[in-house]
Amino acid sequence: MTNQLPYETTLHVRDHCLCLAAQRAARALARRFDEAFRPLGLTSGQFSLLMSLNRPEPPPMSAVASLLAMDRTTLTANLKPLQRRGLVEVRPSPADRRSRLLVLTDEGGALLVRAAPIWEAEHAKIDESLEACSPDLLREGLSELS
Repeated sequence: MTNQLPYETTLHVRDHCLCLAAQRAARALARRFDEAFRPLGLTSGQFSLLMSLNRPEPPPMSAVASLLAMDRTTLTANLKPLQRRGLVEVRPSPADRRSRLLVLTDEGGALLVRAAPIWEAEHAKIDESLEACSPDLLREGLSELS
């Protein structure tokens, strides 16, 4: 008697698992955008984080963590290199000194101005390559899952 799952099950999971497919696609997209942003010394994750701070008013940490689907500890760790580069500041909220607001600095805003066209160009290439399977429908489906 064996406690091993049949190999056919492995193949079925490989070919049908949405979680695996999403993870693989996310890694491939991250690598692609990491490469595109490399000349700016930015990763795809850092771009997303900086973009999440590009608002009329500085957001609280909890709102950014929620938007990026991160816990506060992970967000704090991801903020550190951006703070060291002077792209982001963490300030106490005037309304509640225990709460922290995330402020995109002028340097951070200037970097986003340079990064946005790179994102647009890379994203246009991706949308074009996905035209046969409707990128808008894919975005809707992924949004539903999250």
